[in-house]
Amino acid sequence: MIHEILAVGPLACNCSVFWDETSREAIVVDPGDELDQIEAILRRHRLGVKAILITHAHLDHVGAAEQLRVATGAPVFLHPADLALLDQLEMQAAWLGMAPPGRVRVEGELKEGSRFELGPVRFEVLHTPGHTPGSVCLWMPKEKKLVSGDTLFRDSIGRTDLPGGDGRQILRSIREKLLTLPEETFVIPGHGPCTTLERERRLNYFLQHL
Repeated sequence: MIHEILAVGPLACNCSVFWDETSREAIVVDPGDELDQIEAILRRHRLGVKAILITHAHLDHVGAAEQLRVATGAPVFLHPADLALLDQLEMQAAWLGMAPPGRVRVEGELKEGSRFELGPVRFEVLHTPGHTPGSVCLWMPKEKKLVSGDTLFRDSIGRTDLPGGDGRQILRSIREKLLTLPEETFVIPGHGPCTTLERERRLNYFLQHL
């Protein structure tokens, strides 16, 4: 499996494009902006998108999802607990001083235990509420990779002062869902540099008492 990360939009959301070299099938995670850059990767590697996965319904993670859905025909998946936030994209855009992206058509649900296959690689959905009610992480056991969305960052965790945020819940999600994974797990957060669970367990201030 090949994996390319693009930091898209004014908030530099980490959009991931994963693809299988044999089938040329791809999964795109968090297409928050800059559709042209995402499409350039798809064209360059002659990829067909089979699914668009959204870790949570904040504008910077979902802003280009509808455009990508229309362009590729791939369904958009989101946890149902974040559908209310998805209905507030116009308000989110006003807060950020950005143009609203219009309505996003969600055709599938991301729930705890949902699975997606990309060649020999399996993506498992972990429901990790706290940053938003429907926040999820994507765990790839074969690769020992984790897309953590805005739940866990290098040296930090997701903010919980926005609508739907819960400080106790995000720490419980990290303790029960993420820190039980192998320490060598490579973490791709929603923003900023990648890290490992081992590093965050040692150095992340917010995890010291979990």
